[in-house]
Amino acid sequence: MTDAQETAADSPLRTTGGAPPDDVEAAPIPLLEPRDGIPPVIADEASLAQVIAAFAAGSGPVAVDAERASGYRYGQRAYLVQLRREGAGTALIDPAACPDLSGLGEALSGVEWVLHAATQDLPCLREIGMVPTRLFDTELAGRLAGYPRVGLGAMVESVLGFVLEKGHSAVDWSTRPLPEPWLRYAALDVELLVDLRDALEKELDRQGKLDWAQQEFQAIASAPPAEPRKDPWRRTSGMHKVRRRRQMAAVRELWQTRDRIARRRDVSPGKVIGDASIVEAALALPPNVHALAALNGFGHRMGRRQLEQWQAAIDRARALPEAELPQPGQPVAGPPPPRAWADRDPAAAARLSAARAAVSTLAEQLSMPQENLISPDVVRRLCWEPPKPVDAASVTTVLTGHGARPWQVEQVTPALVTALSVNS
Repeated sequence: MTDAQETAADSPLRTTGGAPPDDVEAAPIPLLEPRDGIPPVIADEASLAQVIAAFAAGSGPVAVDAERASGYRYGQRAYLVQLRREGAGTALIDPAACPDLSGLGEALSGVEWVLHAATQDLPCLREIGMVPTRLFDTELAGRLAGYPRVGLGAMVESVLGFVLEKGHSAVDWSTRPLPEPWLRYAALDVELLVDLRDALEKELDRQGKLDWAQQEFQAIASAPPAEPRKDPWRRTSGMHKVRRRRQMAAVRELWQTRDRIARRRDVSPGKVIGDASIVEAALALPPNVHALAALNGFGHRMGRRQLEQWQAAIDRARALPEAELPQPGQPVAGPPPPRAWADRDPAAAARLSAARAAVSTLAEQLSMPQENLISPDVVRRLCWEPPKPVDAASVTTVLTGHGARPWQVEQVTPALVTALSVNS
C-alpha cells in the first residue's frame, strides 16, 4: 500500500479516486469526521497550558491556520487558531478567550510552521504572539511548482487526491459558541497540511526549485510587519470620481468618522456606511441634514443623531481653509504609472515592453506566474531608471537592492540585461 493509499484509508476527507467498474455498484461516500474527531475549543489558561506542553513535545512540522471575521468585525484579528502536529493531534484555540499565545509561539520556536497563503495569516498571528522563525507556504509552493489552481481545496485535491469539505470560509468567526460544522471545517483545514507540504517538497525538488522555495519562505518569515498605509481614505472605492480638493476633504472626513464609529462598535466599516455613500455625499457636499438624508445610504433608516454626525464631517470639510485641503493624487515613490511612459519617456516604455515580454517568456518556460518569478514593481523601477552601464553586475545590484531573492536574480538577469539594451 502506498503512502497515499494509507492516508486515504484513515482520512476524514473524501477521495477523488476513479469511477468503479461497470459491474460494481458505487457506494455512497460518507462525510467523515477528522481523524481525531473535533477537539474542544481551548478557551482557558489551564487548557492552553496543556496544549502548549503537548505541541512542544510533538515532532515534525506544525500545521497552522487562523480564521478571521473579515466583513463582520473591525480589523483583521484572529478569532480561531488551528494547529496540528504529529504526537500532539489537532488543537482549536479561541484567541478572544486566550489573547496571549506567545507561550505557544515560544514553544514552537525553531519548528517549521506549515501555512497556506502565509502572508494572509501572519499579521493576525503576530498580534497574539505567534511568530514563526521557519515556515513552509503550501500556496506559494504550488505557484512555484506550476499548479494552475492553488487554493487549499484545489491543492489537496490535485496533489493528494482528496476533496476537502468546504463552505464556511466567509462566515462570522467571532460568533460564540462556534457551530460544530464550522469547527469541523476548521479542523480539516490543518488535517492534511503537513502531508501536502511533504508532497510539494518532493515535487519542487524534482523540478529543481526547492532552493528557490526555501529562499521565498525565509523572506516571508524574516519580513518586518507592514507599515500602516498612508492616507488610507484615498483607497475608498469610487475615489476616481472625486476631482475637486474640497470633495476630497469630504471623503477624508467621512472616512475618518466612519472608521472611528466602526472601531468603537467593533464592526466592519462597510457595515456602518458603504464607500458609495461616502463618495456620493462628498460629490454633493449637502448644506444640511435634510439634503444629506435625500442621498443614498443616508435615508429613512438613519436617525437624526446619526445624520448630524455625518453632516458635521461634511461641514468640517466645507470649512477647511484652502491651504489645508488634500492635494490631488497621492505622492508615489518610484516610476509613474506605465500608461504614462510612452508620452513621458518613449525609450523607457520600449524597455518596459521588452522586459515584460522577456519575463513572460521565462515564466512560461519555468511554469510559474510572472509575479512569482520577479515582482512587476521591481521590473518597472529597473526599466524607468536603468543602471549605467547596463550589465549583469549592475542589474544584479539593482534587483537585489529592491528585495529580489538570489534565485530570482540568477534567473531574470540575462533576459533583463538584453531588454534594457532596447533603444539605449
